[in-house]
Amino acid sequence: MLVPPVDTRYQIETPEGIDLGLLPAGLVVRSLAFAIDLGVRGLLLGVVFLTLGWLGHLGMGLAAILLFLVNWWYMVLFEVLNQGRSPGKQLMGLRVVEDDGTPVGWSASLLRNLLRFVDMLPFGYFLGAVSCLQHPTFKRLGDLAAGTLVVYRDLPHQRPRLPAAEAIAAPFALTLAEQRALLSLAERQDELSAERLAELAAIAAPALKVSPAMAMARINGIARGLLGPV
Repeated sequence: MLVPPVDTRYQIETPEGIDLGLLPAGLVVRSLAFAIDLGVRGLLLGVVFLTLGWLGHLGMGLAAILLFLVNWWYMVLFEVLNQGRSPGKQLMGLRVVEDDGTPVGWSASLLRNLLRFVDMLPFGYFLGAVSCLQHPTFKRLGDLAAGTLVVYRDLPHQRPRLPAAEAIAAPFALTLAEQRALLSLAERQDELSAERLAELAAIAAPALKVSPAMAMARINGIARGLLGPV
């Protein structure tokens, strides 16, 4: 029986064959985002209620309608119109997406937010918290029903840094997995101890037809050739 890797990254393959990696957000950061949104809504409603209070019964009626609209549409409007980000999620660096990584739509956002009352049962988001802690991608019940994920927002992509080396071709055709492995080792070599780096380079030495001492220089050259000019 295969044991799944200890990694919370959620991998998606697009119809074009491109692998996308999303990092699901855990319970704590999601709770902080929700607390911020709760505070924003409370402040907004407080200011409006004080203003409408001067209108007597008419003001109270308008306040009740506004309370309903804010409670049920605040999250939906922000998630759909602001790339999956409510103010709380934006401050915490989160966003909501569909399971396939596409932007969340009206129906999915509405469903996940309508089902918050189920996640709140029997009190204080108990069922939602249990679901988040049990699910590999930290989904609450609303996310399970709507097919959505709360993930960390993508950071600007930075081109990998490789040491200076002359670009060379590999002595044989490399598979995609082998190309990724060589590039990853070349990019991360500054993070590894000299002993660990030599150990990993020595594994590739026979296939690259060089001595273990020259393996890392050959890997850097092949990685430079794979990455192209900078």
